Amino acid sequence: MKDLFGKTLLVLIITIFSRQGFSQGPSGSATGPQHMSAGKLVRAYYAAYEKKDWNSLELVLADGFTFSSPVDDHISVKSYKERCWPNCYKIKRFDMEKLVVNGDEAFVTYNGWTTDGKLFRNTEYFRFKDGKILSDECFFGKGISYPNSGK
Repeated sequence: MKDLFGKTLLVLIITIFSRQGFSQGPSGSATGPQHMSAGKLVRAYYAAYEKKDWNSLELVLADGFTFSSPVDDHISVKSYKERCWPNCYKIKRFDMEKLVVNGDEAFVTYNGWTTDGKLFRNTEYFRFKDGKILSDECFFGKGISYPNSGK
């Protein structure tokens, strides 16, 4: 029941953003420079994980950046680096399925692949400020449940 509610909520949110803003697929481009900028920020965020490059990631994070997930509640950059960043060494790539940008907000759904070939699927909600990522709220999906990567 909980899983069905989450999926229904996600579909509703994506539908609302698609109608109000600009929809962008993984290889498409959105209308307007602000939206392209947001799309590039999101892609740079995931590319930093694929490249295992903390410095690249830090460049796209705004002052006051916070990360939230089912196991993290608005943690700081310092805590994020300690708790989440080490997972980059287990990540091979991200296949972005859907990117929806609306002003200073974006939703992303992706399939992630670990270095040992396991799949994880998440949706993330980003907020932007002054051309950088202010926050990321991650919603875990099916597959490996980070940070508990022992599954």
